[in-house]
Amino acid sequence: MSAKKTSSAPARSAKKAAAPAPAASTDGVAPTDTPAPADTAEQEAQPLFSELGLSEPIQQAIDEMGYRHPTPIQAQAIPYVLMGRDVLGVAQTGTGKTASFTLPMLEILSGSRARARMPRSLILEPTRELALQVAENFVNYGKHLKLTHALLIGGESMAEQKEVLNRGVDVLIATPGRLIDLFERGGLLLTQTRLLVIDEADRMLDMGFIPDIEKIVAMLSPLRQTMFFSATMAPEIRRLADMFLRNPKEITVSRPSSVASTIETGLAIVDAKEKRRALRKLLRASDMQNAIVFCNRKRDVDVLCKSLVKHGFSAGPLHGDLAQSLRFSTLEAFKSGELKILVCSDIAARGIDIGGLSHVFNFDVPFHAEDYVHRIGRTGRAGRTGHAYTLATPDEEALVMAIEKLTGKPIPRIEIPGVETLDWSEEPRTGNGRRKSTRKPAAATEPPAATPAAPTATTGDAPAPRKSRRSQGGTAGSSATQPSTRRESGLLPSAPDQPVTGFGNDVPAFMQLPRREKSVIPADE
Repeated sequence: MSAKKTSSAPARSAKKAAAPAPAASTDGVAPTDTPAPADTAEQEAQPLFSELGLSEPIQQAIDEMGYRHPTPIQAQAIPYVLMGRDVLGVAQTGTGKTASFTLPMLEILSGSRARARMPRSLILEPTRELALQVAENFVNYGKHLKLTHALLIGGESMAEQKEVLNRGVDVLIATPGRLIDLFERGGLLLTQTRLLVIDEADRMLDMGFIPDIEKIVAMLSPLRQTMFFSATMAPEIRRLADMFLRNPKEITVSRPSSVASTIETGLAIVDAKEKRRALRKLLRASDMQNAIVFCNRKRDVDVLCKSLVKHGFSAGPLHGDLAQSLRFSTLEAFKSGELKILVCSDIAARGIDIGGLSHVFNFDVPFHAEDYVHRIGRTGRAGRTGHAYTLATPDEEALVMAIEKLTGKPIPRIEIPGVETLDWSEEPRTGNGRRKSTRKPAAATEPPAATPAAPTATTGDAPAPRKSRRSQGGTAGSSATQPSTRRESGLLPSAPDQPVTGFGNDVPAFMQLPRREKSVIPADE
């Protein structure tokens, strides 16, 4: 779509670019999935899967999938897992960390068989989608081995899951809630589990699963090998790692901080009430084959999806509160092309790999800059050109600046015809990108200019007018010579070392009503 460039953007903002225009076809030839050729010398310097000590059946499966060189996390983690060491991996989704523990686990488990209700290995995932992705990895890499696996996730029949466990499984892939349910019902025993993987520990923390993880680990034998993976290493994550691991080998893979050169990005700053209309115009103007639209909150996913469907778009929602059967059907419809737009949250989208995705739209600016790189990294793969556009509101400058600082370059600004584009608000903001409140307290009124008081004649019978407490407080609060707080004025005792109880210094308004003064009659009257 065509739009003119703006010339009145603030100096600190990047120059606005034209909004996305429909891509022109070149001789009617569609783009291919062939990746760009890599440098031969660089490839020769990389290790090979055949050098990592994996057996022939596993190596054959890797070759059939077309892989020759492991990713950095795979090359570093696989040898230590095969040695029996605990591993602490700091790597984000998309770095190949799933294969870094599935491949050596298959190698270790291939030497013996499982017993009924006693899985030999356990992999804990925060979401059903990630659990499904890991199960798919075991099917692909272990197809030449006689190993079994079970998937314990919510939304599936518990009776069928019990039946699979009774036959004995080598690998148990589960979400924490369903695993604890089956354990408490006597559906499985974990005393023979010798391999434990805790994946996406930072997401476990965000979703409140850490108490469940501690409970599950207490069910296991202390004579186990543990692999612990997290995208970040917050103090709470470090505490858990120290609790669960013994002398681990720590492997850190640098976070993705750059945007692929094949991705065309753009940012439109619009009013919050105009975001849906702006998104619809972007969708219609883009040469979109399929797209993922990201929202920060689950409740916004349903609202936005219904709005898109109402306006004639082929869209489906995906978030953690949907029934498992609906999530499966929505994802399959999107992969098959029946649905063109998938509206989802970050957590629900983790583990989803859609080949040939043409567009990514950030309906909300992500709270974490790394999530932006991960979101838009789903497009522009395999040498194709991808498109990623973000809608921001004027009070989200801090979030956008964090993204631009991480990626090292500004996001080009775009205009959307028919939608007013704005600039960043000049009002002060808090650290999370939200505007500070500008409302003033009701009592803090500006006093009139000081004037000399004129003498007034009073009679003995006329009582002096009583000043209201509200007006007294307002005048006192604005004077430079008067104390500025109730404690400084002597109304409250000074006790800085004592704990604050009750309301502390904050007295609610309903307790500040004027109190009728008692009349005291002298004794001599």
